[in-house]
Amino acid sequence: MAYSDRELLARLIECEAGGEGEIGMKAVAGVVMNRVRATTGEYARVGQGSIQKVIMQPGQFVCASETEAGAYNPQNIYNMRPQAIHYEIADWAIAGNRVPDVAESLWFYNPFGAECRRFFPGNSGYWQTRIGDHCFYNPTNAYHQT
Repeated sequence: MAYSDRELLARLIECEAGGEGEIGMKAVAGVVMNRVRATTGEYARVGQGSIQKVIMQPGQFVCASETEAGAYNPQNIYNMRPQAIHYEIADWAIAGNRVPDVAESLWFYNPFGAECRRFFPGNSGYWQTRIGDHCFYNPTNAYHQT
């Protein structure tokens, strides 16, 4: 299925952060757009300024995968039915807006616990903040070498 950038981002927002409230959804959308606009490192090289390439890069977003660990993943972008709020947040992020606490973040994850680890794997990111169930990470100098 070919989705427009707006549609794909709205579906990812709903899938990855639909239960995180407006700020949580905006923070996740900001991470995607930070990757799209990256000028160094892996995301600049792989994403090449494309929302489609960033979201569909293998191993990046669980919601962009129809299977996880060899089993069907029902929580995927193809099964989402975005509402007006998801499109509004997608438009907001595409326009260049960011949640101040995660303005530089390139990663987020749900630790399924109270603690966010201090560094993202490989020391490519350092902990910035937590919003809802997600921990957000800004890039370190190590990221720029990826």
